Amino acid sequence: MGHIAKADLKEYYVWDRTVRWFHWINFASVLGLIVIGTVILFSGKLGVGNDGKVLLKTVHVLTGYVFVVNLAWRIVWGFIGNRYARWRAVLPFGRGYMADLREYSAGFRMGDAPGWLGHNPIGKLMVAALFAVLLAMGGAGLMLAGTDIYYPPFGGSMKSWIAEDRSNLEVIKPYSKENVNEARYNEMRAFRKPFITTHETLYYVLLALIAAHITGAVVTEIRERNGIISAMFTGRKVFGKKPVDYRD
Repeated sequence: MGHIAKADLKEYYVWDRTVRWFHWINFASVLGLIVIGTVILFSGKLGVGNDGKVLLKTVHVLTGYVFVVNLAWRIVWGFIGNRYARWRAVLPFGRGYMADLREYSAGFRMGDAPGWLGHNPIGKLMVAALFAVLLAMGGAGLMLAGTDIYYPPFGGSMKSWIAEDRSNLEVIKPYSKENVNEARYNEMRAFRKPFITTHETLYYVLLALIAAHITGAVVTEIRERNGIISAMFTGRKVFGKKPVDYRD
């Protein structure tokens, strides 16, 4: 696009305010979750005591609630938002997707990729992978909030499961054995194991996806110069040719 005169450029409104807010709230909450989660993951080596672990997990869970609510709202918005926010324009499915992917990939390799207002075909793959991982991490995280520090939505059920006396659930606290039946506690921890394994494994997968996402956005911005990064602030992209997915 470097040879196209400014007079030939046209600005298009793509990302509505809700999508932009989602992106940056998601960015901030995921960043916070990664930082705190990393400290929790290595808390043993860092010498963090039980009180410190409870504090870290509490902040992690509260941040996770923000993340989950934001993600849930984006899922809803995928059905009611503008045409570029909707799932049919975001996910790598539907009629003609494979042809679009081949055309875009060939053009990208030759330095002349067709312009897309919404996510390009490769970008859709990244979005699908990110959403799948974020949903799985969010679901596992909500369960762990219940098993580890007895927070909603599953904390009450976990307390009832492990309690020696179910009429006195309020005394059950993280890292305390008061009113805890050891056998049922061990059962609960065995139930927890696949959730923590999933959560920790996806932590590393998410780090790789984030690196790929940032790299892809920067490379696309440099090669296509259509404002893919600034669009997440302004909602607008700029093209010298009519985008493939433009509709009057």
